[in-house]
Amino acid sequence: MARESKKPLLEKRYYENCPGCKTDLLKQSRTGIPVRELVSIWIALLCNALPVSSLFPFLYFMIRDFQIAKRVEDIGYYAGILGSSFMFGRALTSVLWGVMADRYGRKPVIIMGSFSVVIFNTLFGLSLNFWMAIGARFLLGSFNGLLGPMTAYAVEIFREEHQALGLSIVSTSWGIGLIIGPALGGFLAQPADKYPSIFSKESLFGRFPYFLPCLSISLFALGVTIASCWLPETLHMHNESNMSQDGLCADMETSSHWSNANEKKDEIEKNESTSKGSLIRNWPLMSSIIVYCVFSLHDMAYSEIFSLWAESPKKFGGLSYSTDDVGKVLAISGLSLLVFQLWLYPYVERFLGPVMISRIAGILSIPLLTCYPLLATLSGFSLSLILNCISAIKNVLSVSIVTGMLMLQNNAVEQHQRGAANGINMTGMSLFKAVGPAGGGAIFSWAQKRQDSAFLPGDHMVFFMLNVVEALGVLMTFKPFLRQRHQ
Repeated sequence: MARESKKPLLEKRYYENCPGCKTDLLKQSRTGIPVRELVSIWIALLCNALPVSSLFPFLYFMIRDFQIAKRVEDIGYYAGILGSSFMFGRALTSVLWGVMADRYGRKPVIIMGSFSVVIFNTLFGLSLNFWMAIGARFLLGSFNGLLGPMTAYAVEIFREEHQALGLSIVSTSWGIGLIIGPALGGFLAQPADKYPSIFSKESLFGRFPYFLPCLSISLFALGVTIASCWLPETLHMHNESNMSQDGLCADMETSSHWSNANEKKDEIEKNESTSKGSLIRNWPLMSSIIVYCVFSLHDMAYSEIFSLWAESPKKFGGLSYSTDDVGKVLAISGLSLLVFQLWLYPYVERFLGPVMISRIAGILSIPLLTCYPLLATLSGFSLSLILNCISAIKNVLSVSIVTGMLMLQNNAVEQHQRGAANGINMTGMSLFKAVGPAGGGAIFSWAQKRQDSAFLPGDHMVFFMLNVVEALGVLMTFKPFLRQRHQ
């Protein structure tokens, strides 16, 4: 049943018992920054981002303990397969979760995605062998299709003037989760070795040395799952058969302006119905998705390679770092990323625009990556200082690119198409991110066997390949490949 409108022209009609209409009415009643919604989106995305890369700091030691690699140089190969299983599972189900979110609502998908972390991330921490670990990560990725629906939710829950802030929160929270997750993995893995006064070798955490970081994330996800039950739903669920035709005719007869408005509305709805099938032909959308996928492949490969390289022995060009050392580096990177994204990025983006800031960030990343193999010649405080600085800058640049691409994608479509557009983006991104760890692990394993090569020996080849992907992404940010939609 529609509520009577007091304004004569183009007043939006609201329906009782429709959660989306209730949310729209609530948005109209508030003009300030919706802090509660910002925090809700932040926590929900953080919960689902934490397990994505939390395994990377201890992945090297986990593969070693599974005793599936015949040689030390082969650890990177198996680490890449395990790291890719999550993204491969998510690539298969992202479109399905997007359809579910459009059909049954954003809230059920958010709750399901958070609860899946509780179950499958816990099972991963209790893995007895390599294949059990792959199965747990695959199922975790299959049920973790929340990023796409959450991006649409962030647009729908805010008033128009706050939607850019909502999208910034999405990319920032996800980026922070991809850094805090590995930091937790680094600090909490192998607790019986690091904290023998608290955890004994015979305890549960002594027998399962990688269970504590997984359990910590699962407990946080359980709290998020419970809290998500109070999230407002944004999907409109109108029962058109119950609409009062008499009331509709009466509204139309009040003025010729209202009649013309309805004709225009019918025309818009017709255009929208035909445009829904044209997302693939929307080049501003598809070009930004492709560029985003290329940078995502690079970022996922970098996340795994960084931990493998830092923890590999000095004789293979690594730093001989422990999981605790890697966790400290990633924690500092996460703090710097939080400061930049919340306080500096909005001003920089307003001055340069999303395309230019992504282009500059990609260009600056190339010399930074070139410096990584040279750090193996350092030691002590100088190594720690330079590594932390370079890592922090690299992660800030990477998330700046992601934020810029997300802004381009959501500006390239109308609001009614954002769910489908984000579903396409999630599928493509997950496929590329599945290739990232597998390819990065294989290249890392191959590079460690060529320490005496005359051309790019050892880890120099690994970071050179990362630079090739980064340079390709930068080239794709130029015209005629990348286009922006003119508002």
